[in-house]
This record gives sequence, structure tokens and C-alpha cells, in this order.
Amino acid sequence: MSLLAPSAMTSGPSKVATTNDAASRAASASSVPPITVVRTADPLRKSELNMPLALRRRFPRLATSSLLVAGDVAAYLIVYLALLSILPDGSAGTILERAFALAALATIVLYASAGLYPGYRLHDHEHLRRRTIAAFKVAVLAALGAILLPEGGRLLLSVIGFLGLGLIVQPVTHWLARGLCRRLGIWGERAVIIGGRNLTPTLTAHFKDHWQYGIRPEPFFPDASETSPDSAPSIALIAGDTGSLIADLAAMRQKFAEVILLSDTPNLKINGLRPADVGGEIGIRVASSGSSASSDLIRRVIDLAIAIPATIVIAPFIMVAAAAIYAIDPGPVFFRHTREGLSGKPVHVLKLRTMYRDAEQRLEALFRENPAMRVEWLTHFKLKEDPRVLPVIGHLLRSTSFDELPQLVNIIAGEMAFVGPRPFPEYHLLAMDSEFRNKRRSVTPGLTGLWQISERSSADLELQQQLDEFYIDNRSLWFDWHILLSTIPAVFKRRGAY
Repeated sequence: MSLLAPSAMTSGPSKVATTNDAASRAASASSVPPITVVRTADPLRKSELNMPLALRRRFPRLATSSLLVAGDVAAYLIVYLALLSILPDGSAGTILERAFALAALATIVLYASAGLYPGYRLHDHEHLRRRTIAAFKVAVLAALGAILLPEGGRLLLSVIGFLGLGLIVQPVTHWLARGLCRRLGIWGERAVIIGGRNLTPTLTAHFKDHWQYGIRPEPFFPDASETSPDSAPSIALIAGDTGSLIADLAAMRQKFAEVILLSDTPNLKINGLRPADVGGEIGIRVASSGSSASSDLIRRVIDLAIAIPATIVIAPFIMVAAAAIYAIDPGPVFFRHTREGLSGKPVHVLKLRTMYRDAEQRLEALFRENPAMRVEWLTHFKLKEDPRVLPVIGHLLRSTSFDELPQLVNIIAGEMAFVGPRPFPEYHLLAMDSEFRNKRRSVTPGLTGLWQISERSSADLELQQQLDEFYIDNRSLWFDWHILLSTIPAVFKRRGAY
């Protein structure tokens, strides 16, 4: 895993592309230019000419942190107003209002101590973990305080509800605050990339596309000279052959506030790796892809707690969709297909039928008439213009992934989980190597997964394999929660779904 691997893990082939990326990996020490940077225009310089140097350098970070705090405060205000509308009359007294204010203040202080302001270079699921832990700590303190107060039970439930709703609203306000910071030009920290010239463009494009990490990559040239100390980037990203640069590490640490050694590049993910400090030595810990029995039990409880009520709620909508399918193409409205599950056991995946009953014959006829479509099929195992899909209702169900919701029954039966690698058809698995297939068999297949929230149908075979491998090697309850919560906006965006 890259030390800066994205939570959504987009772009770039998997480690099966090692041969293709060998040239990039082989960047020699002579290809690493001297550590000099080019001076770039600072969007805040004109408004900060009279600021002290130290404040000028810290202003973007302070301003960003302030806007993020304001976003969290706004989230708690929204939650408070929402609770006013549902709490019984007279409940919103002075004591309750003060309890809400203290809970919000304590949580924000814990957010700050956890490094969430501004929270650069943290995975999204790490943001979720730290926020949840902070809210839990405040809830524990509230429980202790409720013991000492009369009617403390009612107060405690209100505070827990306040904190829980805050965790739901805050990602939205946090996203808005980050977007505002980016528009104002204050998001992120400037970073210079030190590495082979064949790696620099790739890394620059990667960090520009994934701006949420807070790294603003800049070009540099061997002959450029630093003319002003306040224009120097604060971060150095070292990629490629870093062995020859170890002797210069002390000088780099004086020149840059932070030096990051990239274990790989965005084009070559090494899965299951963790940084480790072994007595001051640079170490890499290989993480096991297995999971404990306790975490599997927690996953199962969460799956049932969500799947059972969700099935009851969406059942009427599934019946409406089924009626529309039958009206367009009479016949069975549900489709069962055998897929490979945990330990290779067959899973009979249940879906709403979105294709004509003679779909296979239509596909073969299409390949005979248009060989280019066969190439697209062999790359993605999907077609953007698929003649097999039912008009209107078929495209609607597939683009919204609503046709997958009958698999809630598979989740209740224990054959699937909410989060995991999607169960692929046999023809899809045959295109993958046996080692990767064995790795997929080690976890329960899921209704949604990492590539569903990133590329969806746009991912080719290599990228699908890379994303599945990254998830399996780095799976955790927090990662699962992040994927599950990110699935909702991914479905509404309908990007890459067809």
C-alpha cells in the first residue's frame, strides 16, 4: 500500500502491471535532480505583504482549520434545530442546551487534538474513525455526568442522539468547507516532488486529481534558485530510487518541514504494507489480510441490523419495479445467477432482471456484427451501449444499482455481506489469475465494494483487481463503514454506471 494511497483508490493498474511500470521503478540516482525548487506564485501574497513571515506561512493552514471548525459548528447547529422539532415541549431547557453546547465544544476540542484540523493526508475512513472515537469519549463523559444529575437518563439519551446525528451531518458540512477552502486557494500544503523525471508527471497528476489529501505538487528545476524563504514548499515527496538520497536526508529535514518517502507510486500499489518505526530504522510491516472472529461477528450483526429493516422498507418499491419489467418483457422478473462466494462456495445472487430473456443471443449477434464491441466486453465485461438491456426501466435500475437490492436476501442468509468484493460471474473470474481468485475466496462477497464507490463500471479488469486486492489487504470495520457511507453519494452521482 502506498503511504499516500487514496481511500477510494482510483487510477492506475494493479501490481499485475509491474512489468509495464518497470521503467518507472528503475529510475536511477542520476535521474534525481538536485533539491532546488522553482518559486511559484502564492495567491495570498498580495493580501499578506504586511504579515510577519511565520504568520504568512501558517495563514492558509489556520484559515483552513478555522473554516473546518466552522463547518462542524454549523453541523451541530443544524442537529440542534432538528432536535428542537422532535423533542417534547419543554425538553429544550437551559440544562439541555448547555449540555449540547458542552458536548459540541468537547467533541471539537477532541477533533483538534486528533489532528482533524485540517486533517491533511488522512484516509477518509481514518477521518471517520477519529470522529467516532471522539464522539464516543464525549458520550462516556456525558454518561458519567448523567449519574450525578436528576433526570440524567433523559439528558444522556438526548446528548447521545445529538452526537450521533452530528456524525451524520458533519461529513456534508466538512465536504462543503473543504470545497470552499479549495476555491479560496488555501487548501493543502505545497510540496515538491523529488524523483525520476518519468515519475514526476504521474505523481503530480495524481495529487492534483486527489486534492483532498492536501498536497499541492509543484514542479522544480535543477537551475532554479530560491529567492524568498516564504515561497519554499514545506513538504518533499521522494519517489523512485531513494537509496542514494539517504545521505542528504539531514539536509532535507532542515529545508523541509516534512519529508515523505513514497514506498511506491500511484501506478503500482503494493498491498498490505504498513510503515513501522523499528528503533529509529525505516521499517515496513506486512499486514495480514485475515480478520479476527470478533470483527467478523460485528460485521454480521451490523449486516443483519441494516438488511432486515431495509428489506421491509424497499419491498414495495421492488414490487413496482418488477411490475414495470413484466410489462415491457413478460417473464420472470427476478434473475438468479450462481457466483463464487466465501471459500469458493456457490452463491445464488438474486437480482431484478434488467435484460431481455434472449440476452445471450443478442450479445452473440452483436459481436458478430461489431468486433469492436467484443474488445470493449473483454476489457470491462460490460457494454456502455448494451442492446440486451430493457428500455427505460432496465437502464434506470442499472444506473441506480436498484437491481442489486434483492441481494439483501443473500445478506440475511449469510451468503453475502454489505461490503466486500463483488461476486463476479465465472467468465469474469476466468480472466483473473488463480492467486487473485484464491484471495477473493478468503472474504465474503459484498453488495458494494471499493470499486463501486470509485470507478464502478468504468474500471477495467486490472483496476478492478487492484481495488479488490487493496480492500482485502486493508479491510477493517472503519474501512467498511467508509465504503458503505460513500456508496450513497456514488449511487446518486450515477458516474460510471451502465
